Amino acid sequence: MLIAGRYRLHDPIGRGAMGEVWRAYDETLGRPVAVKLLLPQDSDPTAASRFRMEAQTAGQLHHPYVVGVLDFGTHDDRLFLVMELVDGDSLARMLADAGPQPADRVARIAAQAAAGLAAAHQQGIVHRDIKPANLLLDADGTLKIGDFGIARFLDDPAAALTATGQIVGTSLYLAPERALGQPAGPASDVYSLGCVLYQLLTGRPPFQADTAIAILHQHLDAAPTPPRQLGADLPPAFESYLLGLLAKQPEHRPGAAQVADWFTSGAWQGRPEPLPAASSAPAPEHRPPSTETGPATTYLLPSSSRHTTRAHPTRRRSRPGVRETLTRRPRVAAIAGAVALFVAAMLAGMVWFSPDNSSAEGSSTDVTGTTGPTSTEVTPSPAVAVQPSPTPTPGETGATKDKKERRPHSDDEEKEEDD
Repeated sequence: MLIAGRYRLHDPIGRGAMGEVWRAYDETLGRPVAVKLLLPQDSDPTAASRFRMEAQTAGQLHHPYVVGVLDFGTHDDRLFLVMELVDGDSLARMLADAGPQPADRVARIAAQAAAGLAAAHQQGIVHRDIKPANLLLDADGTLKIGDFGIARFLDDPAAALTATGQIVGTSLYLAPERALGQPAGPASDVYSLGCVLYQLLTGRPPFQADTAIAILHQHLDAAPTPPRQLGADLPPAFESYLLGLLAKQPEHRPGAAQVADWFTSGAWQGRPEPLPAASSAPAPEHRPPSTETGPATTYLLPSSSRHTTRAHPTRRRSRPGVRETLTRRPRVAAIAGAVALFVAAMLAGMVWFSPDNSSAEGSSTDVTGTTGPTSTEVTPSPAVAVQPSPTPTPGETGATKDKKERRPHSDDEEKEEDD
């Protein structure tokens, strides 16, 4: 079949709700193309307008990760859309054939899909139907976003519901705000992309149920199971970021451009990030080894604080020395006085119990002669140490005084004996 006198159809390569896609050849420009023909839509009067919307929106996008629109027209009362041919399979076919994909391949798909969505969002276009069947991979693994059939401009007043009252989009990948009937925004496409990435890693969508209504309730209320709990082999950073794409609130999701940059930078591998300030703060607390030189010590402890720290121990050491010197003197004087009293007591006892007066005098004389030097050697201070005992008059010692006091006692004893 020849369409519009230049596009020759060869074989069908896909079929959707609104149309069928053929592999074709542009005989005018001599290149392979894909031609999408609108199916008869007797029951859906909005199909033609949606088909036109796809042509208008995709025709404004020129991006390596978006399927380009080349032509649009009518043939035999049927609308057709000519697009670049993506010689490969959709992600839906890849999942059916190979199952879950490795993390590095999913990260590459995520970066390209997010970049294509960011380009559409910059043009004010929301795709509204991101799902595995609408994401195509060419022969070299480059991703292309196709099927803008239900896309809308952000300033388009059209509602998110079809004429039959059904929510436009696929329930398995529908954002929570859209399940509530709210208008779609760029964050809605990011959520749908997160659902696709989740399925690529685990082999299943984040939410499953027997009915579309039950699935929509899960989008609203349920938390997705972390992919690694389902056996997905991916870094924790990848898993955490993916769950962030599935945040219930649109404002909590990153933008498509941010998603593209994050995956392109390789952050999904969990490469170490620069340490926060709190992690490096304890470094000055660790003292360097004693073999380190002055500059290292100066770096850890500022010079002003180091000088202040050294000044305090010096004052602490000097004060005890002064106090010890001041307290030692009265203590020595007290000891010397006690020794002097002890010596005086010994002398008095010796005189008191001496057998005769002459021996007492000799003893007192001898001891008294040694008392002065002994007291002088023990007490470096003057007679303060011997102040407690009265100083005898010259020529009279304590022993002599005691002797005089004992003589009357002896006379009384003699009288008693005579009687």
